[in-house]
Amino acid sequence: MHTLTAKPFRPSGASDLGSLGGATAWLNSPPLTARDLQGKVVLVDFWTYTCINWLRTVPYVRAWAAGYRERGLVVVGVHTPEFTFEEDIDNVRMAVQARGITYPIAIDNNRAIWSGFGNHYWPALYFIDAAGRVCDHHFGEGNYEESESRIRQLLAAAGRDGATDRHSVSIEARGPEVGADWGSLQSPETYLGHHKAENFASPGGATVNRRHVYAVPTRLRLNQWALAGEWTVKSEAAVLNAAGGRIAFRFHARDLHLIMGPSERRGTVGFRVLIDGQPPGAGHGSDVEDSGQGTVTEQRLYQLIRQSEPIADRQFEIEFLDSGVEAFAFTFG
Repeated sequence: MHTLTAKPFRPSGASDLGSLGGATAWLNSPPLTARDLQGKVVLVDFWTYTCINWLRTVPYVRAWAAGYRERGLVVVGVHTPEFTFEEDIDNVRMAVQARGITYPIAIDNNRAIWSGFGNHYWPALYFIDAAGRVCDHHFGEGNYEESESRIRQLLAAAGRDGATDRHSVSIEARGPEVGADWGSLQSPETYLGHHKAENFASPGGATVNRRHVYAVPTRLRLNQWALAGEWTVKSEAAVLNAAGGRIAFRFHARDLHLIMGPSERRGTVGFRVLIDGQPPGAGHGSDVEDSGQGTVTEQRLYQLIRQSEPIADRQFEIEFLDSGVEAFAFTFG
């Protein structure tokens, strides 16, 4: 989602902020309505908590919310889930706390707000003036200076003193929030559930919705992946049925992430990561020790590899030490 082909900007409509009434719950705030936001400059941020593209925008949105709050900016995050487990408000609450988000969050499990805005993307920003009109939008990552400038312009137009005088906000990114190394990124987001899976290379292909013993082929081409051990490939995820199961992926990127979680909500599953057959050492991600050891504790995105240059084709492998893990998608940075 670094480069997006987006539909042309459309005129604002009453259904935009009015659709906030369709939220199924709120975090960090009592329910907000269009009336509550009258006279405010509002930034609406559509997100889903495992989206790597959204995670890399969080430092900016978080900083704008804090830096311009006293000038009259209200940031409203709209959490519209992609995966079924992202509908669980406890999971969203965990993500809000982990990312240090303090601005209001509307839970949009029915996609009422998504539909009200006519949105199609994660992440998506909508810039709303003090009269309640959507004046601009941005889809995907990047364009941060222009987005902050737009916020300042709208605040100045609303008569907020000093809105255009201050320096740009300072950004603090950590773990998967750090911007991608676009120059070396040659691996795409890859889903493991059969509904969207591509480039699956285990011999014989996937056996859908039934237990099956898989193997990793002798050689994987770039961006191919494979399972080893007994798995059930379901619509959204590959589910491990027996200890010792593995996933292998031939990738080319600085960072490798895997969206996964225990299939039992309160369970944990240990794992071991290898890159080209060796522990990652200094190339480990924020959720892995340099020895390659880690633990799946909750349903979220795990950063498993962050390597230094030179970036080349590498073979990643993760082995799970117990059954009961669901793996949803790889993302890269």
